[in-house]
Amino acid sequence: MLDQMPDEQTNWSTAVPDWEERIMQGRSLIPDLPLFDAVADKALRIFKRLRVPDIIGTPSYGEACDEWVFSFVRAIFGSYDPVTKRRMIREFFMMVPKKNGKSSIAAAIIVTAAIMNERPEAELLLIAPTKTIASIAFKQAKGIIRLDVDLTRTFHLQDHLKKITHRISLAEIVIKAADTDAITGGKSTFTLIDETHEFATKSKADAVFIEVRGALAARPDGFLLQITTQSKAPPAGVFKKELDRARAVRDGELVLPLLAVLYELPPKVQKSGGWKDAKTWGLVNPNLNRSVDEAFLADQLTSALRDGPAELALLASQHFNVQIGLGLKSNSWVGANYWEGAAEQGLDLNELITRCEVAVVGIDGGGLDDLMGLAVIGRDRATKDWLHWAKAWAHPEVFKRKEIAPTLQDFAAAGDLVTVGDDEPTRDIVEVADIVEQLLDSGLLPEEGAVGLDPMGVSALVDEMASRGVEHKMMVAVGQGYRLTPAINGMERKLKNGTFRHCGSPMMAWVLGNAKTEQRGNAVLITKETAGKAKIDPLMATFDAFMMMSRNPVAAGARAFEYTGI
Repeated sequence: MLDQMPDEQTNWSTAVPDWEERIMQGRSLIPDLPLFDAVADKALRIFKRLRVPDIIGTPSYGEACDEWVFSFVRAIFGSYDPVTKRRMIREFFMMVPKKNGKSSIAAAIIVTAAIMNERPEAELLLIAPTKTIASIAFKQAKGIIRLDVDLTRTFHLQDHLKKITHRISLAEIVIKAADTDAITGGKSTFTLIDETHEFATKSKADAVFIEVRGALAARPDGFLLQITTQSKAPPAGVFKKELDRARAVRDGELVLPLLAVLYELPPKVQKSGGWKDAKTWGLVNPNLNRSVDEAFLADQLTSALRDGPAELALLASQHFNVQIGLGLKSNSWVGANYWEGAAEQGLDLNELITRCEVAVVGIDGGGLDDLMGLAVIGRDRATKDWLHWAKAWAHPEVFKRKEIAPTLQDFAAAGDLVTVGDDEPTRDIVEVADIVEQLLDSGLLPEEGAVGLDPMGVSALVDEMASRGVEHKMMVAVGQGYRLTPAINGMERKLKNGTFRHCGSPMMAWVLGNAKTEQRGNAVLITKETAGKAKIDPLMATFDAFMMMSRNPVAAGARAFEYTGI
């Protein structure tokens, strides 16, 4: 048929720029695609015939699933050209909340792929961050096969090897876990990556995705399917990269052979708490009142509202795909609620220097397993608003904390953080002093109280700055702990009333998300000990700078200008 023979003019764009309207109206998130209907329909017939092993009565997938699943299955298999043996869409990314049958549906798709597969000895990989997660889809696939007499003849189940083999094509379904197995994708034709968000804390997760995508280069008939819920913490590492990539394709900002189906509410609805409205639950839970019980969600929301921010954040992320932000953590700093709204695009150090009449610096260092944090706060000469910019440095010891290493690598790639190599151990000291010297040369630093420092472990830094002409009276040891209460409270107010602006760096957003408060009498404490492994050094540097700016300083350059009368 002519409509089954796409040419170079065929539009395989997977962009859905009107996705916000679609999801709020309950419409399909899959665009109209020129699918190969014969292939799509055959695959859907197979998929619908399979039986669900973990539902009472073991209904077929055709009975248990709804149209959103069927459309997705048709898109996956209908993008395969049976003439050229090429797949027009090679990657699929679905983000759907828990209890929507995610792993069960993915397992059935993989079994369908094994049946539809035309490549001899093809490998179908089930990859997950842990053996436990990887086993979920495998167990489901095994159960699907055991419920069908014809499939038990077609496939050989080897439970002890965690392997399922097609007796005719010799295609194999195997599982691999990132925490125990060496994952190479060189032979993989079809790959399922389950719970992508769990890879966020895996320091070498990038290598897994490189291997899998490398296999597709040699197997144009294959596909990569990622299926995940939202992260329990702000997206980081490889999950952030994959999610950003999927969103960019969906929004039409990036053209790739990737179909992204993301069941998430528009950002404005998420931030306003609209996800708590039961009217929106079915929009992001497409299996509502099938595998997801509405009464259960209502009970969970009632409990979470009573239990506090941490429980509410967990519920929001896992059952409503709300991306965790700054203000959704237990004991989070109040100022974090207003941080995102205070961001100003393009506010880098040079812009701050250009716009400000005076500037001060805050520095917070520590041991080699801490970040070196630097913050600059300037006072805008026109509006008198306080403008903020920050940077951090990390020694190799920090990256040994595997749970935060991928996040720090993201910040390094964005330019917010500098990695200090073993061959240049004083790079952080030198570069911090460079920035202070730049401000000194610009005439923005005051003659006294220009640089506020955490008094612990600063001797080398003090010496370096002194060698650049920073006088002793310009450097001030800022008391920590309860002594920072004026800065903590003052910054909350300025963030809320809009007179504190910042550059909007992802690093600072992460740092603020890590900050937790303790109330001791009338004092509010934010300490490194409280934050633990989640670093807060650039925030502490910001409080140090805030203390300096609270003195209402005047720039030395400006004072000299007034004195001469020129």
